[in-house]
Amino acid sequence: DKHCVFRVNKTGELGGDGVTQFGRALTELNIDIICANTPQAKGRVERVNRTLQDRLIKEMRLMNISGAEQGNQFLPEFMDKFNKQFGVESVDSKNMHRELLPHEELNEIFSWQENRTLSKNLTLQYDKALYLIEDSIDNRSLARNKVTVYEYFDGTIKIKCDNRELPYRIFDKIKKIDQGEIVSNKRLGAVLNFIKEKQDKNDEKRSAGAPSRQHLGEVSTTIIRNG
Repeated sequence: DKHCVFRVNKTGELGGDGVTQFGRALTELNIDIICANTPQAKGRVERVNRTLQDRLIKEMRLMNISGAEQGNQFLPEFMDKFNKQFGVESVDSKNMHRELLPHEELNEIFSWQENRTLSKNLTLQYDKALYLIEDSIDNRSLARNKVTVYEYFDGTIKIKCDNRELPYRIFDKIKKIDQGEIVSNKRLGAVLNFIKEKQDKNDEKRSAGAPSRQHLGEVSTTIIRNG
């Protein structure tokens, strides 16, 4: 359908390339998106939804199923019965799926990717963290140029320019200061205590959009970055 996951629905967008993360991944895999204008155009999906929202519920009532655990135990039986009654053998059994090409790295394609512009000091901001690109002769020429930030499902962050990975260091803006740091730094104790109080008050959190936060949780990503 025309959900905003699949395409950009807002009109008059000033920034971005007009492509969602899902659309970019499919483009890299040479897959076209065809959005349906009516429910009838998605006949197979709508029929399955009707089955799951109507027939399955009624069959569970007939079996006196009222809990998730009972429902999960019943599903294999329901699927087998449903497929025997409505399943149709295909005319041609040939597998029409295209083989994965050697250059198609799924972990790379399915990562969360965002473009950033390097400052003259070779820094960029991403998800409330400041990334400092390693200062070298090759990297100095990248100042004011576009780079791509890749965030993977395990929370790993890579920064690339023209497929070249750029080494970096992180200054995490929302890394929490603990009481031990305040005690061990006598000269900076008052400053650190002020920062800690401000952090506790603001309770800043990272974006929930990227895959590592959606699937592994914010804590895992924070541990990886702070480490």
